[in-house]
Amino acid sequence: MTDTAIGAAAAPGAAAPHPLSPATAAEYLAGRQVLADAGLLAGPVRFAYYGLEEPPKDEVLAGPAAPPDRRLRAFLMNAATGESRDVVVSLTQRRVVSAAVLDPRTDGQMPIVDSEFELVEEIVHADEGWRAAMARRGLTDVSKIRACPLTAGHFGVPGEEGRRMVRVLAFIQDNEHDLAWAHPVDGVAAYVDLVEQKVFELVDEFEAPVPAESGNYDDPAVRGPQRDTLKPIEITQPLGPSFTLDGHLLQWQGWSMRIGFDAREGLTLHQVSIEDGGRVRPVLYRASIPEMVVPYGDPKFRFWQAYFDTGEYLVGKWANSLELGCDCLGEIAYLDATVTDDAGEPRQITNAICIHEEDHGILWKHTDIFSGSAQSRRQRRLVVSFFTTVGNYDYGFYWYFYLDGTIECEIKLTGILFTGSHDGDNPYSAPVAPGLGAPVHQHLFGARLDMAVDGQANAVEEVDVSGLPIGPDNPAGNAILQTATRLRRESEAGRQADATRGRTWRVISTEQVNRFGRPVAYTLYPEAAPSLLAAPGSPVYARAQFATNHLWVTRYDPAHRYPAGDFVNQHPGGGGLPAFRAGDQDIDGADIVVWHTFGPTHFPAARGLAGHACRPVRVHAQADGVLRPQPDAGRAATRVATCSPG
Repeated sequence: MTDTAIGAAAAPGAAAPHPLSPATAAEYLAGRQVLADAGLLAGPVRFAYYGLEEPPKDEVLAGPAAPPDRRLRAFLMNAATGESRDVVVSLTQRRVVSAAVLDPRTDGQMPIVDSEFELVEEIVHADEGWRAAMARRGLTDVSKIRACPLTAGHFGVPGEEGRRMVRVLAFIQDNEHDLAWAHPVDGVAAYVDLVEQKVFELVDEFEAPVPAESGNYDDPAVRGPQRDTLKPIEITQPLGPSFTLDGHLLQWQGWSMRIGFDAREGLTLHQVSIEDGGRVRPVLYRASIPEMVVPYGDPKFRFWQAYFDTGEYLVGKWANSLELGCDCLGEIAYLDATVTDDAGEPRQITNAICIHEEDHGILWKHTDIFSGSAQSRRQRRLVVSFFTTVGNYDYGFYWYFYLDGTIECEIKLTGILFTGSHDGDNPYSAPVAPGLGAPVHQHLFGARLDMAVDGQANAVEEVDVSGLPIGPDNPAGNAILQTATRLRRESEAGRQADATRGRTWRVISTEQVNRFGRPVAYTLYPEAAPSLLAAPGSPVYARAQFATNHLWVTRYDPAHRYPAGDFVNQHPGGGGLPAFRAGDQDIDGADIVVWHTFGPTHFPAARGLAGHACRPVRVHAQADGVLRPQPDAGRAATRVATCSPG
């Protein structure tokens, strides 16, 4: 990249909002005007990303006496030339403070922009070679053929180097209500140059019958009868919920946090703390799921399928507007989100974030055989969530906060399987309908947890359990031992989960101890599921190295936000976490970030809908003493949406 300074300082504007509050529509428009005045929007320039450039942590923690500069970050792409710039705008000074020009061969490409989805279908429908390939398959009505633009990855092919491109697969949609995913046109793919707006290569390897069975799950004739024996469940809170919501500041039973939203990451959580006996104790400075990769495991025709839904498609831009009674049930508070279109014009997503309480069964129960006491304590949790749709998949991101200090993140995966033809003999794909298959794939999410356990001085211990051999100190052979190994440098902190050892990772304060003289800590309980299964040396392995370990720990750097790097689309690899820890910094008693990879390996079953959930980021409190949250007296405003559930 090359950096240039553009523009001149202007008089500061009105008083800034909280430094971590999401950017508003007015701020996006003001930033757009600064970009236009600097000449950066001349020609067919598209906004591939536009969002808040969060200030460094130390500036935020310094407090309101010296408010940080309010800034926006924009990824700008000239659709006619392909030139891309990474630009930072100061709203406080009303000027462009930096503009870096990308080299697509080394830096990668900008994320896919909205208008390119429609553009791709126009390009392939007009291509004679593609139309001829469809005609050979008996498909002459191109109006019924949906072109699915898929990110291309990076394979070092000379003709692809430096191109802004997608690979396009086709599906048949007989009418506007038909589920196209049920009817793939397999064996042919168009490689499209998005700047030159042409098919530069057509791969036509084989012909397979287009599966004919309907997948229209909203057609009563296909889905079968709905359940009619379920009686209503009503969730009521006559006195209102126990949380308060003041703008984006959320408080509940001693928990306090700021809710953010970003077009790339979606839901973000900031300055998470819990009150303990009148003392506010920080836990997390920032938490989000800033990347995910979906590598497919069919090594044949579609060997290139691997999607980074966050870095390449921006999950936040596709957030759903949630509806009461369907997506959310109970006493609900909603937050809207503001994103922008290709032109940088703001667009509001109504009810993008859902906040509510849930009963969660028994927290603690005991019947004492000596005293006769029989008591129970019910568990309750605060839920902060959003749902997004990226192509065929839908993802629900749920953050849970519990009365006992536990934090949990659950991601619900639903939607439609990505399909291809199936000849009955493919070990890398499962049959889901006659002639229709779904390849095995992984969903690997990368969590970024900027830890602040009782302050910024933290460290990580890897904790294993084991039995001991029979010996003088263990004559009966029944001893069980817990071993803690301190991870002291970044090079030591790329780790795998191990269920056979009950492995967990403990984030400790190096300055605060509990009443037993031991460091205050939070423990990360990982899923012992496979990490990235792609072979070392493969193109997807190079690009998705964040997914090769379940745990990474790095020293905090405000520029280190995305585990696969800033520019994921067509990046050659090595970005993100491998680059972040290249300096092998000390992480013992430092301001650290914990990165956790989790998610399922999905061998599809013979059903039309994909459904699986992962509960990855489960963090359990080991703080000193009993948490004593004070009850909230306020009531959050509730926005009501209507729907007709099936």
